Amino acid sequence: MNQAILARNARKLLRNSLVNNRSLASISSAPPNPNSVGPFQVFDRNAKRLQKDRAASRAGGERSRTVDYVRDAVADTMMERLLDIKRKFNVILDLGSGPGHFSKMLEPSITKKVVMLESSEKTLHRDPDSEFDVEVDRIHADEENLLETIPRNSQEAIVSCLSLHWVNDLPGVLIQIKEALQPDGVFLGALFGGDTLFELRTSLQLAELEREGGISPHVSPMTDSRDMSNLLGRAGFTLLTVDIDEVKVNYPTMWELMEDLRDMGESNAIIGRRNYIHRNTLAAASAIYKELHGNEDGSIPATFQIIYLIGWKPAPTQPRALERGTAQTNLKDVL
Repeated sequence: MNQAILARNARKLLRNSLVNNRSLASISSAPPNPNSVGPFQVFDRNAKRLQKDRAASRAGGERSRTVDYVRDAVADTMMERLLDIKRKFNVILDLGSGPGHFSKMLEPSITKKVVMLESSEKTLHRDPDSEFDVEVDRIHADEENLLETIPRNSQEAIVSCLSLHWVNDLPGVLIQIKEALQPDGVFLGALFGGDTLFELRTSLQLAELEREGGISPHVSPMTDSRDMSNLLGRAGFTLLTVDIDEVKVNYPTMWELMEDLRDMGESNAIIGRRNYIHRNTLAAASAIYKELHGNEDGSIPATFQIIYLIGWKPAPTQPRALERGTAQTNLKDVL
């Protein structure tokens, strides 16, 4: 079947079937994890840890280093936001640090020390201390159970660079972050948003519908950007800032994209996921991807939507809005 016919069938399937895709998704047969923070589990945290361990170990870590480009770009943008905060910290906690994409950018003028907390031990120790400009402390622990490792009211600043999209109970983890912060402590985070890899997601869904008559989840569900302000507010943060950016990366084909996702440790970790995809389904997905989303030069784009977050733990010294009716200037006089 040539690409034009395949794409035409894909569009038809998209119109007729995509609305009902949720009922065709595979159901998890895995038992619930009693160590989860919240009542719902979407991700297999142990599988994710193993994926990240394997990614950091492949070719002595070199394969992992070659795909740091997305996290390095996001870490650089986060650093710009941190520099807007005119404060020097004694210690910054890097939650879900990976090998230290953000921590490597810290300088002595910003903080004396960084504590990296990461669930994947091999990822945590991938890069030596010599690559950091500040003192480094490494903690191998699960980000979902932060308060089991970090005392309450102990941190001046907590950052998280592209880790929180893998936690099962995001509201619960945000509450733990707020509890771990000192009063007037700041949380600075970045996580993948709901439009991340939408090209890959739709191509795989359409290929499975066309070849197998149903779909399974292959790309992890992401947080909707519209929910993040609510979640931060419910967690007890104040002085909120939420903004969205996109990182677009071009690949020769879908195969190179999937290989890079594996080396990033970003493979599928949804509970109930299929362990394999038929090769003819993947071939169909590759053709659909190129037909529906391909660039003129024959490459294919992949979109990474990034949600940036800033929230502060409440403190009496923070600026607050005046009470209604206490203004001293009439708006009519200004206008």
